Amino acid sequence: MRERTHLDQSIRGYRELENGLNDNTEMIKMAESEGDQTLVTEAENAIFKLRVLAGQRELESLLSGEADANDCYLEVNAGAGGTEAQDWAQMLMRMYVRWAEQHGYKVEWLDESAGEEAGIKSATIQIKGHNAYGWLKTESGVHRLVRISPYDSNARRHTSFASASITPVIDESVPVEILDKDLKVDTYRASGAGGQHVNKTDSAIRITHIPSGIIVACQQERSQHKNRSKAMEMLRGKLYEQELKKREDAAAVIEAQKTDIAWGHQIRSYVLQPYQMVKDARTGVETSQSQAVLDGDIDMFLQASLASRIKGHGEDSAS
Repeated sequence: MRERTHLDQSIRGYRELENGLNDNTEMIKMAESEGDQTLVTEAENAIFKLRVLAGQRELESLLSGEADANDCYLEVNAGAGGTEAQDWAQMLMRMYVRWAEQHGYKVEWLDESAGEEAGIKSATIQIKGHNAYGWLKTESGVHRLVRISPYDSNARRHTSFASASITPVIDESVPVEILDKDLKVDTYRASGAGGQHVNKTDSAIRITHIPSGIIVACQQERSQHKNRSKAMEMLRGKLYEQELKKREDAAAVIEAQKTDIAWGHQIRSYVLQPYQMVKDARTGVETSQSQAVLDGDIDMFLQASLASRIKGHGEDSAS
């Protein structure tokens, strides 16, 4: 049923593009015959918007990876640098949440470790919706921020780093072997803002998969059992993604971008001082609208990196 719904939406989207093009083409003919230039301009602008939408639909049609259609987990970790880096990690997570909400995805918070003074040390969310993983999978890597620090009394420019990690949500029909002897399970008290709703029991779960070193945590539910179940889902997703990447031709490059936390291999730089510029190191795409980007307007980067990745796989296959 889910696949049928997605197919129905795809067909409906194509029909809407087709009808929109036909309607506006007829409107232009009618407006030109009547000498109504204003109406011609409106119809041309509508066709331009349809062209942009058609380009996005074309790119979506290429999201054919095994897990591209799935929901995803998004984890953000602050780099070295204390409060400055933790504040940047929170800004980065806010950017992704805004993007998700703008595209009609649902966001569920799973785990968060607050910074000492501000920001977050780490946080994990689940983004629910069709193609969530497909759109965001190229965002894994190190993100660099340059700005005048609001925490520096001398107003000096600081460089901060945070990493993002994207993994797919997979169902139990996908075989992923996890042995109990390979797991280290810790419980802890969930953090909260206090008051009557604060969790007073050690219901939060942290699971370490010893062979891979992967660590997952969940504190969303009041029940330790439910948190463990969700954490195991996250672990299965991370192990599955790890296996997927081993089978990709570009695995070495992708893994280097994702796992090298030496803060010298950033995938994107966000410069707020002395000028405004956000630039992707992989595709060269850049914009001076840095505040819009931090408010979730990252489609240009997602589309460019996906198109580049798909093109690269196509060239590899052809060779």
